[in-house]
Amino acid sequence: MKKYKFIVMLFILILWFPAFSQETDSEDSDTETLTADSDAAKIIVNKYRLGDGITFSAPDGGYNINLRGFLQTTFETRKYEGDDQFYSRFRMRRLRLRLSGDAWGGKVSYRLQTDFAQANGGDGELSGMLLDAFIAYKPVKGLTLSFGQKSTPTDNRELGITSNTLQLVDRSKLSSYFGSIREVGLFVDGSFRIGHTAYLRPSIVITDGDGSATFTRRHGGLKYGARINYLPFGLFRAYGENRGGDMAREVTPKLSVGTTFSYNVGISDRRGRESGSILYLNDENKEALPDYIKFGADFHFKYMGFSVLGEFVKTWAHVPSEITQRVRNDGTTSTDFSGNMKDYVKARMMLGAGYNIQAGYMFQNRLSIDARYTHFDPDKNSFLHNELYFNRNNFYEFGVSKYLTKSYAVKVQASVVFVDAEPGSKNVNSIVTEGNETLLQAMIQFSF
Repeated sequence: MKKYKFIVMLFILILWFPAFSQETDSEDSDTETLTADSDAAKIIVNKYRLGDGITFSAPDGGYNINLRGFLQTTFETRKYEGDDQFYSRFRMRRLRLRLSGDAWGGKVSYRLQTDFAQANGGDGELSGMLLDAFIAYKPVKGLTLSFGQKSTPTDNRELGITSNTLQLVDRSKLSSYFGSIREVGLFVDGSFRIGHTAYLRPSIVITDGDGSATFTRRHGGLKYGARINYLPFGLFRAYGENRGGDMAREVTPKLSVGTTFSYNVGISDRRGRESGSILYLNDENKEALPDYIKFGADFHFKYMGFSVLGEFVKTWAHVPSEITQRVRNDGTTSTDFSGNMKDYVKARMMLGAGYNIQAGYMFQNRLSIDARYTHFDPDKNSFLHNELYFNRNNFYEFGVSKYLTKSYAVKVQASVVFVDAEPGSKNVNSIVTEGNETLLQAMIQFSF
């Protein structure tokens, strides 16, 4: 119940915020706002386009409020080599509602986004339901300071692409294996023009390094990260840098090349996405946690309906030698590490390297043909060798999409994924399989 009360409180706060931004120093300012004849009480409903949501604006442009959302329903069936059975399921993949707005001519903005399809976290968890909850301030042109919970620029580029514009049914396994997705902290983003056409977009991030917000205790230290993107040919049309296929059909080549680095001081899970799931102690029964380091390089190219996305990620761990105990799931401790302590700790973390390359072409009738290849090279001691969830180092995917609108609002997608499973890999029933896997996926999306 606590998480739902928290969500309701955030909605009330954000709805109240625009009214607050219109207040003046006069004693009767609240009365003026509520008076029917007052200009401040008049609200303009902007022209609606499917997928863009409903936007309310003040007559003087002092503030804007936008409400939008989308749902994605998927079907998937999985077939293991040597097994005659198909493993199928229907799923509400995403069911999102987003409230955003700005005030003072865009100097202050905010966003609150929830996903009701993911609202099944354990007691005290917000991470399943709450996606975005932040306020941003633009002190000068080209610089934005954001505080709260949002997606982090220190992840690979694909995680910066909005979920309702993905080229294929779902994100690549590179995003799943190494991404922290959303974090709580301070985000500084810049966008500066260089010369006649080029742009430089740096970002600096300081977060608590424990993923999305929770009501439970946060462990470890802070996470420090940065990203820099270079756009040599200018900005993409229609926010295309952060969208999947080339719906805008860039009339001139557009390219964004970036690199990112982060250092997470003391993580308590496999990659810095959660808090408290894996804990270690020293001789004094104080927490001693490993550091998690991540480097990435990527690019995004679009031209006349053709698009290419390439990404590389490498991770490392620094394990403190003072670790002498591990905390079991039931809260008890053990000094048994089944051999070398540092190897044991690393074997429970997402360590190694991987790259993802995907390309596609969108025809003028909004039919898109896409392909993707993802490869992993796990470290010797890494959870990427886990036979049930991972231990699969090559993914080949082919997809077709039909967009029914120009705004990504309504689309139908289907894809087939061929997976190279390493020896000892297990199926969904934890039974060792004899060969590779094939996955068929289909999705329908509707945005309002």
